[in-house]
Amino acid sequence: MKKLTLSLLLAVCCLAALTFAPSCSDKCEQTFTYMAHEPVYLSLQDLRKPIAVTAPRDLKKPGKIYFKAPYLLINEFHEGIHVINNSNPASPQNIAFIEIKGNVDMAVKNNVLYADNYVDLLAIDITNPENATILSRTENVFSDFYPFDSENGIITGYNEVERTEVFDCNTGGLFYYAEDALSSSSGGAAPVNTHTGNSGGNSTNNAPSAGVGGSMARFTLVNDYLYIVTLSNLHSYNVATPAQPQMSSVVNIGWNIETIFPFKNHLLIGAPTGMFVYGLSNPATPNFVSTFAHVTSCDPVVAEGNYAYVTLRSGTFCQGFTNQLDVLDISDINNPTLVKTYPMTNPHGLGIDNGTLFICDGDAGLKIYDATDVYTIDQHQLAHYDNINAFDVIPYNQVLLMIGSNGLYQYDYSNLQQISLLSTIPVKP
Repeated sequence: MKKLTLSLLLAVCCLAALTFAPSCSDKCEQTFTYMAHEPVYLSLQDLRKPIAVTAPRDLKKPGKIYFKAPYLLINEFHEGIHVINNSNPASPQNIAFIEIKGNVDMAVKNNVLYADNYVDLLAIDITNPENATILSRTENVFSDFYPFDSENGIITGYNEVERTEVFDCNTGGLFYYAEDALSSSSGGAAPVNTHTGNSGGNSTNNAPSAGVGGSMARFTLVNDYLYIVTLSNLHSYNVATPAQPQMSSVVNIGWNIETIFPFKNHLLIGAPTGMFVYGLSNPATPNFVSTFAHVTSCDPVVAEGNYAYVTLRSGTFCQGFTNQLDVLDISDINNPTLVKTYPMTNPHGLGIDNGTLFICDGDAGLKIYDATDVYTIDQHQLAHYDNINAFDVIPYNQVLLMIGSNGLYQYDYSNLQQISLLSTIPVKP
C-alpha cells in the first residue's frame, strides 16, 4: 500500500492532468489510498467529572512514586493512583485505586493530594483514601503538555486510519472519500516528554507535613508552597490552605524542563541541556541563581551536603548519546562545578541518603554505592540487582522504595553490608 502525503497526491494529479487529459471535458479520476493519523479527544466535560475510587487493582504500567506515611502512592500511567498501606514495608497492602485520567505526577501535604488530571491540577482529600474526594480544581495548568480546545477537548492519542480518496485529474480537485475505515489504534497520549520528574530523595528536604517523592517528579513541596515544572515554566502555588492552592507566580525557565528537587532553600531543576538552580528567598517567586550546562540528555538531580548527583541518559526523548553519573560541587550554589563523571548503562532515577547513593540504571538494574568519597564512587559498589528494570527510588528511614517496569521493590538498607529485599508488588499483564 502506498502512503503518500496530500501535497504529493495533488502534484501527481496535476501531472496526470497534463499528461493524460486530452481536454478539460474528458473525465479523468485517480484513486489513492494512504494512512492518516486522526486525534482522539477527551471532552472537557468528561475530564472534569468527579473522580472515582475503586477496589485495588494490579500494577500494569507503573510510573512515579510518592511516600506519605503510612501510604505509598504509585502512579498508573494516565490512569490514576494506586494507594498502598505501607505501615509494614515487609507486607504492603494494596487498598484502593483513585481513578484520575491523564495522571502522571503527585505530591501530598497533610491529607491533601495534589495530582495532574491531564491539563488540570487537582487537590484531593485523602484523609480516608478509600473515599477520596476533589477539594478543588485549577484548570489548564498543564496545557503545554496536551493540545486542546474548548470545542473538542484534549488530544489523548491518535488513531491510524486508512483513507482512499478519488481526485479529478483535470483539476486536482477532490471528488469524494471512497473509504474512511479505522485500521488500528495507536493508543497512548499525545507526544509529551515522559522522562520526567524530581521531588524527593531525602525526607529532610521537605516540611514535616509533606511527603517524599522520587527523583523523576515534576511536583515538590517546600513549607507552604507547591512547586511544579511544566515543559517551559516553574509554577508556584501557595498551599498554606492545602485545599485551595493559590497561584503565586509563573517563571519561564526554558524548554523541555524535566525534574525538580528541593535543596537548602533552593530548587534544583533538570532539563536536557543542564541543571538550573532557583532560590527561595522569596518563596512566592523563585529567582534564578545559577546553571550548570551539560550535553543534551535527560537528567534527574538529587543533592546532599556539598554535592549534587545528576544522571544523564540517552533515548528517544532525551536525544544525545550520553549515559553517565555526574557529581557536582555545589558548596558555592552560585557556581556549580563538575567534580567527577562515572559511566553508566542507561541511568534513570536516583536517590542519596547519608552518603549512600542509589542509581536506577535501566535494564542494568539497581546499583547501590558508598558515595562518601565522591572521587571513588565506582570503587565502592555495595550491591547490584541486575535482574530488574529500575526507574526511580525513594530512600526513606533506611527502607528503599524502588519502582520499575517489573513492579515495586522494597529493600532494608539499615545494614549496608547485608541489604535485604523486604517485599515486592509485581506488575501483572
